[in-house]
Amino acid sequence: MFPENLHYSIRGPVNDFIETLVINYGWIFKAISHALLQSVLFIEWVLRGLPWWVVIVLFMAGAWYSSRRWVLTVAVGVLLFVVGILGLWDLTMQTLALMLMATIVSVVIGVPFGILAAKSSLVRSIILPILDIMQTMPSFVYLIPALMLFGLGKVPAILATIIYAVPPLIRLTDLGIRQVDKEVVEAATAFGGSPRQILFGVELPLATPTIMAGLNQTIMMALSMVVVASMIGARGLGEQVLNGIQTLDVGKGLEAGIGIVILAVLLDRITQGLGKPKAGGASHG
Repeated sequence: MFPENLHYSIRGPVNDFIETLVINYGWIFKAISHALLQSVLFIEWVLRGLPWWVVIVLFMAGAWYSSRRWVLTVAVGVLLFVVGILGLWDLTMQTLALMLMATIVSVVIGVPFGILAAKSSLVRSIILPILDIMQTMPSFVYLIPALMLFGLGKVPAILATIIYAVPPLIRLTDLGIRQVDKEVVEAATAFGGSPRQILFGVELPLATPTIMAGLNQTIMMALSMVVVASMIGARGLGEQVLNGIQTLDVGKGLEAGIGIVILAVLLDRITQGLGKPKAGGASHG
């Protein structure tokens, strides 16, 4: 047995720190919570307010734009139609709203931090261990402070999803910029390009396929959080799965699981296509 006199618990200091945050800086968390909640409710209101066929057409347009493949475009429409047939349309729109909000915030955080990591070895050496912790820490652990700071509902679910899903985007943004051919950057510098012009005109466009791969992974990881998020008040497909578990209703859980899989497949195929260079003509494969 390990000697008891060498035990040291971090529980007390951590709890004191969180309590101090709640007491002294609660207004900041309330402001963040309000902004996130109003944003996700607006996205949800738009998605649930649109006619079902408009949403299907928009998804099919996105699939066509990203892939130029009519087979994939039709498959996207059919899969979304299946979601409606299974009676999951409203729940799917709620989950999609949560996903879009988490993805937007992940991009706002992930891409700048990825650029910083690519430009500074010091920043990279600090960020990488933090990303390792974010990816390996069980999601239930950071649900606890999220609940304490933001309460039950959609906001802590969004934040927990962001913490879990943003690391791939930061890593692949960093990787994409670092992989840009140094000779291309040197040529742009020789032509008088400023660091900002080189970043936005050369490095980011060349790194776009890798960054889009990171976005794809972020979306997939965010979707994997929908059931966990439902445990702290997020509605949608995850809640349906949770209800199925609680009532031992296999059919209900399976239906919602199929909805999550369909949403994952649609978003995966569309974002994968966005990361690839467009062909000159339409492909009929």
